[in-house]
Amino acid sequence: MKKALLPAGWVKPRGYANGVAARGTQVFIAGQIGWDAQERFQSSEFAAQAHQALANIVAVLDAAGGRPEHLVRLTWYVTDKREYLAALRDVGSAFRELIGNYDIAMSAVQVAALIEDEAKLEIEATAVIPD
Repeated sequence: MKKALLPAGWVKPRGYANGVAARGTQVFIAGQIGWDAQERFQSSEFAAQAHQALANIVAVLDAAGGRPEHLVRLTWYVTDKREYLAALRDVGSAFRELIGNYDIAMSAVQVAALIEDEAKLEIEATAVIPD
């Protein structure tokens, strides 16, 4: 079971939850970038890499017996805030296609660089699979 948290009097955030309460088996997913299962980048475009990184998260979660609705936290590391904001419509489309709902505590942080030079973003994830 998962429940988005919204303190009394707070405006409901758009595109994320302020917090999430959940009970079950915790799954911690390492930072996923926009390369495929063979560690090859198919695109240098931000939105395409975001789509692939989210697909990678879903694949790792599936290996644990989980589904996208079990995600409780995502931390996005982006190398260019402006590129992220410019791609937001396509990123949102990929998110809705692969993840579905926004009842996930999320943070986004701009970083100077990622370990893989071609990577434009990296996403860490936490999920809780109900007992």
